[in-house]
Amino acid sequence: MTTTASHHLSPAFPGRAPWGTASKLRAWQQGALDKYVQTQPRDFLAVATPGAGKTTFALTLASWLLHHHVVQQVTVVAPTEHLKKQWAEAAARIGIRLDPEYSAGPLGKEYHGVAVTYAGVGVRPMLHRNRCEQRKTLVILDEIHHAGDSKSWGEACLEAFEPATRRLALTGTPFRSDTNPIPFVTYEEGNDGIRRSAADYTYGYGNALADGVVRPVIFLSYSGNMRWRTKAGDEIAARLGEPMTKDAISQAWRTALDPRGEWMPNVLRAADRRLTEVRKSIPDAGGLVIASDQDSARAYAKLIREITGTRATLVLSDDAGASNHIDTFSGNDDRWMVAVRMVSEGVDVPRLAVGVYATTISTPLFFAQAVGRFVRSRRRGETASVFLPTIPYLLGFANEMEVERDHVLDKPKKSGEDEDPYAESEKEMDEANKQQDEDTGEQDMLPFEALESDAVFDRVMYNGAEFGMQAHPGSEEEQDYLGIPGLLEPEQVQMLLQKRQARQIAHSRRKPDAEADLLELPAERRPVVSHKELLELRKSLNTMVGAYVHQSGKPHGVIHTELRRVCGGPPSAEATAGQLRERIKKVQEWATRMR
Repeated sequence: MTTTASHHLSPAFPGRAPWGTASKLRAWQQGALDKYVQTQPRDFLAVATPGAGKTTFALTLASWLLHHHVVQQVTVVAPTEHLKKQWAEAAARIGIRLDPEYSAGPLGKEYHGVAVTYAGVGVRPMLHRNRCEQRKTLVILDEIHHAGDSKSWGEACLEAFEPATRRLALTGTPFRSDTNPIPFVTYEEGNDGIRRSAADYTYGYGNALADGVVRPVIFLSYSGNMRWRTKAGDEIAARLGEPMTKDAISQAWRTALDPRGEWMPNVLRAADRRLTEVRKSIPDAGGLVIASDQDSARAYAKLIREITGTRATLVLSDDAGASNHIDTFSGNDDRWMVAVRMVSEGVDVPRLAVGVYATTISTPLFFAQAVGRFVRSRRRGETASVFLPTIPYLLGFANEMEVERDHVLDKPKKSGEDEDPYAESEKEMDEANKQQDEDTGEQDMLPFEALESDAVFDRVMYNGAEFGMQAHPGSEEEQDYLGIPGLLEPEQVQMLLQKRQARQIAHSRRKPDAEADLLELPAERRPVVSHKELLELRKSLNTMVGAYVHQSGKPHGVIHTELRRVCGGPPSAEATAGQLRERIKKVQEWATRMR
């Protein structure tokens, strides 16, 4: 049996391989296909990082199954209308004709199957069940975690596709945070008694990066001072990145994203300068701003026009021409697109290389989907750049890009779970995956009014490491990082970032202390922690000091004073996470010496 290519490829195929197609399979695609052909399972779950080529794998497998008469027709289930059409276009390029407009009744003889949405299956599950019962069917469930978006969708998929001859499930991002079982996914119990999803083939971001299949991502984080008014009329000021309660983080974050403040214009200006640098080596490179709602999207598009002098493509999901706008942008060389949610998953615009994460959605699933829009590699050495606010959750996700996760059932309840960014409520997950982006009026009900904001370049995150010292927008220090070439090997990126930081530190040391109006410490010495983590550090320090009291015979106050004298900084209640960690390390050192 040959499994190396589709049996319907035209002689001219592929030229420059279009979305979801390729003339030669990548090693992981071939490996997954070989495993499928050897085992011939009814259900197969392939987990591959965004940009790795799940569509090519799925269509090649579909072609093989049709060619060998294992199945007679194909049904593709996609999350959105736009993706449904993209699947049909990609399949047509290799001779598999799918009807993306199918709604009911007999299918035209010229088609090999249909492309539908999860919502469409939810409306008429029996229609698709009857089709599966009449002819041997391969069902491709794209981004299978969406079958758990609502109980009714999962039940509809189970009812519709239970009789299918073969089912291929695909996903490219961590599964949902809730514990709803996903149809046709196998769960295996671990030694801890917790059931987790079991993939038949996994190809993670780390492997794809090593193979040159995806781009390395440089995350550029911006802090700044925020000021807002609560419903009670109190004015609150805070700095992004400083420990805050969950509510304060949310309000400071929304203040930063308010287009009327200074934070967004400064970050968009920096992102555009980065795009200009990238376009020196990737002439058609494009940028994408992911907004929270329509009003913000329109305001960001207006800011981009003021900054660049050129119009941004605006994509709103209730706009009948949204899919056409994305297709047009994908094929031209315009600089910027602004979109609300619908471009966060699956929609493929390979030339996207610079992104601005301008939404307050804080789920790991949505973050991975959003970053996945920028990682598809077209040639060796391309890098992606994503701009973020300095929010603990986001920086944590950025530093865990290579972590592979399974869908976990039976999650144990822990105290303080509401502080865990991976334990969001089902309501927030549904919000993150909604396709609608109309203004619901929800924002007006929240006790909050943004007053002012400014922006400060904070740090660069790459490959789990952090670089850079704080710098003002428009400064030479900021430009050092914005000006990193757009074509570099991964190890060259790391080396260049280290050199830029060393240069920045050396420049800082030559300046008089009186001129330092920003916190001039390298990023790794300025850890961004949550309010809860800071409380834990204080508790840990007090525990260590308490133990040392018994060992040394000195009172608590004396030890704390001595720690401040040796390590520097304010009292523990006002100390930063870095200062607390230094004191914990010092008191451990003292205790070890006395043994």
